[in-house]
Amino acid sequence: MRRYYSGPDYRRARSIAELAVMARRRLPHFAWEYLEGGAEDELTLGRNRQGFADIALLPRTLVPCSVTHTQRSLFGRTLPLPIAIGPTGYNAMLYRDADIHLARAATELGLPFTLSTVSTHSMEQIVEAVPEVNLWFQLYCLRAPKVRQDLLQRASAVGCTTLLLTCDAVLLGNREWDKRNFVRPRQLSLRNKFDVLAHPRWMAQTLWPQGLPNLGNLERYLPREQRNLEGAAHFIGSQMDTGFDWDALARLRDRWPQRLVLKGVLHPADAETAIALGLDGLVVSNHGGRQLDGVPASIDCLPAIAAAAKGKLTLLLDSGVRRGTDILKACALGADAVLLGRATLYGVAVGGKAGARHALDLLAQELRLALSLLGTPDLNQLDRSPLCASPSTSFTVS
Repeated sequence: MRRYYSGPDYRRARSIAELAVMARRRLPHFAWEYLEGGAEDELTLGRNRQGFADIALLPRTLVPCSVTHTQRSLFGRTLPLPIAIGPTGYNAMLYRDADIHLARAATELGLPFTLSTVSTHSMEQIVEAVPEVNLWFQLYCLRAPKVRQDLLQRASAVGCTTLLLTCDAVLLGNREWDKRNFVRPRQLSLRNKFDVLAHPRWMAQTLWPQGLPNLGNLERYLPREQRNLEGAAHFIGSQMDTGFDWDALARLRDRWPQRLVLKGVLHPADAETAIALGLDGLVVSNHGGRQLDGVPASIDCLPAIAAAAKGKLTLLLDSGVRRGTDILKACALGADAVLLGRATLYGVAVGGKAGARHALDLLAQELRLALSLLGTPDLNQLDRSPLCASPSTSFTVS
């Protein structure tokens, strides 16, 4: 059994797994389960990690590797790493001003940062705090046309040129931990209230002096008496459009002249439809195992989607990325880059901006070392040839 360092200093973490241990110690139970939990039996949550583990690497030797190249061209920009920070909601539950810390960490490395519709800071606040941010915006399939259009106009006004529409969460998955921790929506059970008191460092950093913040992007759409967390949560739940379909996406494509990426795709036929609608990219994702439990790992779905996309779409992948070798495997199977969710949230939970930056640095170091050891020091020369099935698996890249 592996042992992980679990002290308070994020700088001593040598892996994303160690950052996760530190985050678990720092956060009250309800916040940790919000960060870490999946749906139902968490089969998909486990598959996301197992899917990467089932892919073995077969290196070539005596290849000069004194210099590694990890740059990636993505939507017209050259990134130093094939990484963007993906959209995650209500991050201030983990650390005060977490959205701003994540944006700053990404921007320091020249990487995109994706802001969620249900972020605690608004897009305007992010751009004011981090003017140079390469900002992407994630939109849900919202019912009210005026709200949806206003969010698009605001995103365009702050310089966002890449929109990620999340299509796999018009209904929330069966997250049983959420029902255990709250007696009513956003009201903690008595047991969890006592547990919060056992985490004074988290309380001082996150709650003091104003308590938990609201959902910044949605505040202007709420009646004044409902401009609080409970009101915002009720609003977003009531606004999910369960009738949103490909025709609605085509209309959104017409209204959004910038890059449009569909997030939450697992079936190759959906890639073909996306091409026909003129979309710019897809995120191969199972929502981190938090929606339909029992679906395959994202990495297992990637090869077929890459084949269907035929190079006509930018492909991103999320769910389960914890190591530099995971990024390497995703790129080898056809992803242009990965989106990070939990990996950078562990970092921000224990160290704010510096903790998130440490998570990014760990992954960058691991990726460069893995490319060198694999005998493919240039990421853009990487193909599927070094990938094979590990023993006792049926993994195939075809």
